[in-house]
Amino acid sequence: MAFSVNTNVGAMAALQSLNETNKGLSQVQSRINTGLKVASTKDDSASYTIAQGLRGDMGGLNAVSSSLSRAKSVTDVAVAGAEQISDVVNQMKAKAYQAADAGIDTATRDALNSDFVALRDQITTIVKSSDFNGTNLLKAGGGTVTALQSLQDSNSASTTWDPDSLSVANQGLDLGGSTVTIASGATISTQATAQAMIDTITTTQGNLKTSLSTLGAASRKIDAQSTFTSKLSDVIEGGIGNLVDADLAKESAKLQALQVKQQLGVQALSIANQAPSTITSLFR
Repeated sequence: MAFSVNTNVGAMAALQSLNETNKGLSQVQSRINTGLKVASTKDDSASYTIAQGLRGDMGGLNAVSSSLSRAKSVTDVAVAGAEQISDVVNQMKAKAYQAADAGIDTATRDALNSDFVALRDQITTIVKSSDFNGTNLLKAGGGTVTALQSLQDSNSASTTWDPDSLSVANQGLDLGGSTVTIASGATISTQATAQAMIDTITTTQGNLKTSLSTLGAASRKIDAQSTFTSKLSDVIEGGIGNLVDADLAKESAKLQALQVKQQLGVQALSIANQAPSTITSLFR
């Protein structure tokens, strides 16, 4: 091996090795600081691209979850109102049965009628109060609920995005409507009107069963979809982690090894840099 003061091959080799060690050390420190082994497309283009796509899906699922929560709230308010109306109608029917009794006196029938009218007006109050965020499923014209239930396009042949959704129809439980057939001015002030009211209320009760069943089924469907969306979101988040998260236990071990290697590299470079000085001993 030739001695030269112009070219120190040993020092160059030691420097290259030290640079590689420093590069690895920087990478490990970055992974420890961010918790990510793939923080940029420069780290791993394939994994980064897939993770970015999944992150976009996560944003969409958050929107689905929010939409379902809103629909759930509107539907639950409607369910509570419809159940209360059903209870009121049952009480009205009991009053009508009592008022239809030919053996009661006028004062008793008047008292029963007063109770009946108060219950009748309570239906209107319940309907008006069953509002959530501007949507009232119990009031005719109060709107319907449509919520996203997935990011899946419901029409794959369409050229525009048409997401899969679920809807809850307006039930229209106003007095005098097609469901609650009791007129807004209905009374049981006479035996005849009380007798006729029994039939009217029986029809209303049958209609309310259908409305309650519809609202209950919709609420359960929203609950089930919300649960699935939450689980799907967790699975996707776990998938992203598998792609880009760093194993900090491994990175910690690498860090210690590289720190020792860096110290040794600095010492090796120092020794290599001292080699040319030995040449001066040849000229003594």
